[in-house]
Amino acid sequence: MSTALLTDHYELTMAQAALHAGTASRRSVFELFGRRLPEGRRYGVVTGTGRFLDALADFTFGPAEIDFLAAQNVVDDTTLDYLRDYRFSGSIFGYAEGDVYFPGSPLLIVEGTFIEAVILETLALSIYNHDCAVAGAASRMTLAAGGRPCIEMGSRRTHEWAAAAAARAAYIAGFATTSNLEAARRYGIPSAGTSAHSFTLLHDSEDAAFEAQVSSLGKGTTLLVDTYDVAEAVERAVRIAGIGLGAVRLDSGDLVAQAHEVRAQLDALGATSTRIVVTSDLDEYAIAALAAAPVDTYGVGTSLVTGSGAPTAGLVYKLVARADDSGALVNVAKASKNKASVGGRKCARRRIDANGRATAELIGVGEAPGSDQDLDLLVELVRDGEIVGAESVEVARERHRSRLAQLPGKSQRLSKGEPVIPTLFVDEHPDPTLVIGDPR
Repeated sequence: MSTALLTDHYELTMAQAALHAGTASRRSVFELFGRRLPEGRRYGVVTGTGRFLDALADFTFGPAEIDFLAAQNVVDDTTLDYLRDYRFSGSIFGYAEGDVYFPGSPLLIVEGTFIEAVILETLALSIYNHDCAVAGAASRMTLAAGGRPCIEMGSRRTHEWAAAAAARAAYIAGFATTSNLEAARRYGIPSAGTSAHSFTLLHDSEDAAFEAQVSSLGKGTTLLVDTYDVAEAVERAVRIAGIGLGAVRLDSGDLVAQAHEVRAQLDALGATSTRIVVTSDLDEYAIAALAAAPVDTYGVGTSLVTGSGAPTAGLVYKLVARADDSGALVNVAKASKNKASVGGRKCARRRIDANGRATAELIGVGEAPGSDQDLDLLVELVRDGEIVGAESVEVARERHRSRLAQLPGKSQRLSKGEPVIPTLFVDEHPDPTLVIGDPR
């Protein structure tokens, strides 16, 4: 299925005007970055790379797309002729998926002609802004969980296709499983789920519901015990499934108090290995509040898929260099007071100290900043139009785990604060410039 119309109208009218002006074929460099992190966040998480590469492979204008554009008079015939043969032929570099990022980090560098690179703006931003926002929230939640597994279960709280994307981003950022079967099919993410309150209400009694579930799904299933009275339900659950019952789920009430009460009751009944799963509008703060409670697994929905207060990562896509009339590449930058950017094609490294901890993000124009001991952050994703940087979600997931371990300890704080390491912009001056907010 073509992804070419997952874009804004003005991407194509810019293409038409550039063709008319004779500037469409100028060599250009675009960069995707964030001027700042979502308010109070201490680091961002790079996700969406794999989805962007998949979408890029399908970014072609077939007969249906061309017919639509012609019927709507979006662009003229000359532009339609160009789009019929459109195929990105440039190169793309970026931060590897699962890595962390900071203000000014060039998450994506797109090099090609102006027309073929500018057309990708909306596609790249829509994917990265959504996925990075979800992953940023997911990473905070898994840190708050302290090693206890988290289940992504937000499908019913977002767009049906965004749900699969959110599950992918959450898995990369540390979630253990998803409830979304399309995400499981498409990305190979482990899926999990048992029953809702409706299943209990369907039956003439709670006993009948539990018996039906255990008979069908086995004693290792998870029984939902707060449809009626929790204590009575726990007693029924163990009586019906035995002490080998897999888990019970709590979905309402004072989860801290209930978890302690249910744990004590399960242990008294001999079900010492039965786990406790909690759900009910959890976010990273609620998860942290449950740290001392005997909870084994967290199920998170609404807050996760909406970025836990930051539904977009606030990333932008800007032209930073283009060829002049002689063909030489010149740096360009937006200079407006509140939304300035830094011109020039960037390089990026992360300074790592002798203890293996990150101390600064180093961004430079042209030459790579820093020393050979620093961590190179940019990887090749597309070469001459061919995708060369595709990776599995498992690779990205492991990268996130290792990169997170390199950050200073204060990265795990849930309180609002500044980025956990500074971004240093290294230009022609001997001393780097600290980036705060706008990268410059």
